Amino acid sequence: MELRHLRYFDAVAETLNFTRAAERLHVTQSTLSHQVRQLEEELGTALFDRSGKQVRLTEAGEVLRSHMTPAMQQIDLGLQALRSPGEAITGSIRLGTTPSFNTQMVPTCVATLLKSYPGLQVTVEELAAGQILKRLRSGHLDMAVSYPPGEGSDLWFEPLYNEELRLVVAREHPLARRRKVRMVELHNLRMVLLPAQFLTRKLLDDCFAASGARPVVVAQLNSVSPMIELIRQTDLAGIIPESAVGQREGLRVIPLEDPTPIRTPGMLWPKGASRSPVLKHFAEIIRRAAGEAA
Repeated sequence: MELRHLRYFDAVAETLNFTRAAERLHVTQSTLSHQVRQLEEELGTALFDRSGKQVRLTEAGEVLRSHMTPAMQQIDLGLQALRSPGEAITGSIRLGTTPSFNTQMVPTCVATLLKSYPGLQVTVEELAAGQILKRLRSGHLDMAVSYPPGEGSDLWFEPLYNEELRLVVAREHPLARRRKVRMVELHNLRMVLLPAQFLTRKLLDDCFAASGARPVVVAQLNSVSPMIELIRQTDLAGIIPESAVGQREGLRVIPLEDPTPIRTPGMLWPKGASRSPVLKHFAEIIRRAAGEAA
């Protein structure tokens, strides 16, 4: 077994796609498949289930990756230390994120990262999804937590989980005691929403149109935290992921249906861009946080 076998396995395990993994490693798909087969033969067990439309890790593959990832990170850090002897791990990471992920999940992930790399500099930009795509393509961001970039994109997208958007109102609001609310019931309701340039707003506008509801949009704010505070202090309602609301006092979070607004956040990187061990570690931190949020 050689180190390259493990790097090939790790790339496929991360993307769950041999074509994407081969592009990332700058090797042919046949070379990658052959190297992974060699590793499986040497270990005497299948690491990937290739029987369906999507490649999946087998139980043996999950076990190997869970033990291998920390070791690979230490190897990469050791190699980096050899290239810069005596220096602490420094550098910078530039992350783009949409507002709802910047209330709790992203700050928590950054805090976890800085515990491991206190000499690191992290810049987080809160942007609309369209702005994030532009800054990734121009090289002004290293990665992002956002939404799918669309078909044929020059960016990698790794979905993290599916999340429902919920109606959020103050405890004194007329809808506060409801267990569920249909979208059509939001007709003429006074609301605060994200501005039109946000993909989440487009999703909500499509749901309003599908249900025949036309809410009265009294306020539009481009950040979730002030939206939540405005809802708490007024009679306005908003539609926000429950994970962004958290345990704030004075609020009620109510499921929506007919239709239920659902979005799929994920991580984005420029295709072909090299990723440092620290950036890979940060991605793992985000995956774990997303698993908890899901």
